[in-house]
Amino acid sequence: MSPTTFATGSPGSPSGQDALTRDALTVLQPGFTGTTAPDWLLRRLGEGLASVGLFGRNIVSPVQLAALTAQLRAEHEDVLVAIDEEGGDVTRLEVRTGSSFPGNHALGAVDDADLTRQVAFALGRRLAECGVTFNWAPSADVNANPSNPVIGVRSFGADPGLVARHTAAYVTGLQAAGVAACTKHFPGHGDTAVDSHLSLPRIDADRPLVESRDLAPFRAAIASGSRAIMSAHILVPALDPDLPATLSRPVLTGLLREELGYDGLIVTDGMEMQAIAGTYGIEHGSVLALAAGADAICVGGGLADDDTVRRLRDALVTAVRTGELPEERLADAANRVRALARWTRTAAGGAEGVDGTSSTPLRTGRAGGGGTDGDIGLVAARRALTTTLAEHYDPPTQPVYVAAFTPVANIAVGDETPWGVGAELARLLPGTETGTFAGDSAGASALAVAGTRRIVAVVRDEHRHPWMTAALDTLLATRPDTVVVEMGVPQSPPRAALHIATHGAARVCGRAAAEIIAGVR
Repeated sequence: MSPTTFATGSPGSPSGQDALTRDALTVLQPGFTGTTAPDWLLRRLGEGLASVGLFGRNIVSPVQLAALTAQLRAEHEDVLVAIDEEGGDVTRLEVRTGSSFPGNHALGAVDDADLTRQVAFALGRRLAECGVTFNWAPSADVNANPSNPVIGVRSFGADPGLVARHTAAYVTGLQAAGVAACTKHFPGHGDTAVDSHLSLPRIDADRPLVESRDLAPFRAAIASGSRAIMSAHILVPALDPDLPATLSRPVLTGLLREELGYDGLIVTDGMEMQAIAGTYGIEHGSVLALAAGADAICVGGGLADDDTVRRLRDALVTAVRTGELPEERLADAANRVRALARWTRTAAGGAEGVDGTSSTPLRTGRAGGGGTDGDIGLVAARRALTTTLAEHYDPPTQPVYVAAFTPVANIAVGDETPWGVGAELARLLPGTETGTFAGDSAGASALAVAGTRRIVAVVRDEHRHPWMTAALDTLLATRPDTVVVEMGVPQSPPRAALHIATHGAARVCGRAAAEIIAGVR
């Protein structure tokens, strides 16, 4: 679509100043608190707001979520209802229980693109049934830096070709369920050692490496018809020496629009993240992002109130009036949002199966066995396991003690979602208990509490946390029959009587590992 085909304001909206204000509201994607829509949000939907972002705080159950999305649509039929539902470690639908679907790293470990399509379709269908039409997923970042503190298991892997084919499969599966995919974080957040929630990461790769490594999955996403792409708050001097990608016209317009030929919606990552808010402020940052080529401003993970919406709306209107933001650019952005909203309304009514037919039952993709849509997540989690056995492993027949060595939570993941194998082992071996440990004394503390019980040590990215390695050293020296479960990126060498790499910490990953530990599969 060409900006020259758009008129300011939506059809039937007021002209002049009112149309400008409406466009400014249309490009915002705010969040809110509570499990029902507050009055201020409903009022803004009537005034032109076209997107709402949902987080774990907004969700209690599928029934409640469906009622909430219906409440939003009663005010604005075409509202985009967005969510950050990657599956795996990042889940909002199942924030209090852990996800029924493994995340990207587990799917990449299996490396079966058909399975990835099926998982994405099943997840998308679950979203669509609850009235969610826009998913800030998949992550297409190539996890080139094993010490990356924010991507990790959210990535399909470190190989650009693998990440590209699974990104394409995920986009295809999700959109076949009638939910718009938002591939992220352009131009690639994988080679960073800094979390952009906290400060501005910098990637000092040269242009050929960025082209061959980081952009490959986004090319695949574009070829697969990804309806949206999310920008990253990262500085890549080879692309723009001065501005982070979210605020960079050379990156969003020059590279993404013109060179890669992308014509869908460009969404920013959360503008309250410190990489932007700490340097530019959310108001000025939003103006710069729109001017650079972004179409939708995501805000609401931390700032989730009417005052934030009003401040951003007024900042955009003022920027147009002062000439800092061309009115045509704002109109173009608003109309792209409306176009995607119309697509989701049509797509939700005619969602297709992964093979292109309507309501087609899914094949599980499980080697040697069948299944249904309901268990595809567990099927995938089981297939993703990598197990390393010592010469002989005897599964426990008595309750065990689970020592969870817990790092500080990744902000994108949050600390609300349970993880580990304790709950599933307690189901298989009643009486099993779990304790949480961290720091230099973690290993000795776990030994003292476990007593004579068999120990299952659960870690997450051992290679990033020297204290975890020291804790395992302590356990294994004293109790060589300890089982180790790595639920992050498995970079450290496997050791112990049984070592299991799950490639993610989703609930189904914990269940799959518990089955192996208890010897029931």
